Amino acid sequence: MEKTLHILLIEDDMNTCNRISNYIATKDNMDLAGVTNNSYVGIQYVQNTLPDAVILDLELHHGGGNGLFFLSDLNKLGLEKKPYILVTTYNSSKITLESARRLGADFIIGKYEDSYSPESAVDFLEQLLPMIEMTESTSNTSYMKDNQKDLEQGLIRRIHRELELIGISPKVVGYKYLTDAIMITIDGPTTNISQILGNKYKKSNSSVERAMQNAINRAWNSNDTETLLNCYTAHINPDRGMPTIKEFIYFYAEKITDGR
Repeated sequence: MEKTLHILLIEDDMNTCNRISNYIATKDNMDLAGVTNNSYVGIQYVQNTLPDAVILDLELHHGGGNGLFFLSDLNKLGLEKKPYILVTTYNSSKITLESARRLGADFIIGKYEDSYSPESAVDFLEQLLPMIEMTESTSNTSYMKDNQKDLEQGLIRRIHRELELIGISPKVVGYKYLTDAIMITIDGPTTNISQILGNKYKKSNSSVERAMQNAINRAWNSNDTETLLNCYTAHINPDRGMPTIKEFIYFYAEKITDGR
């Protein structure tokens, strides 16, 4: 299904507003997110409606602010995805037009050009619709990937901090295995962690288990009881005196998930 392009119109000429509004109303793949002759109100529209594109008049003599103010304020919003900015203007000053470009105008159409009409601005955006949709999809995917990566890195840092609090050093082989095992369990409990890690690191299941248990044993044998009780609050079988691999992994996966 083709995307509907949501357009914000910032324009102070009533005739132009009416022509663009009426023309967009004939399009199945476009609609108006809002119409205003005030650049400051335009910023509010962007925040509230997140339009895909903006048709922006630079002058706004009969409204409030101007197009350059709008572009400057838009940059201050820090949006993950900015709308496509199509500037329309009677201004031919190279300095003014270059300022608009540097502030984020994607394209500028001179209203003094013979080919210009209010409808032509809409037609221009319609031609760009597939690219705007593609850019939005790529931006969203990238944003999601970045967010996921940041989340994973944050969890790993928390796991490392917890392991080091009880004396499990990054130099110990079991450190990386325990880190991965806790991350896997945070995503969802599994019964074949040693096999997963063995396949990942090209080690036997038994060597992975032995490294993890040795890291746990060393922590419980070398740390004072008070530190261990403060950090590891789950019940431990007194006959063993230390948690099993499964108990250890599940405790920290739950502790970190709960933000304790």
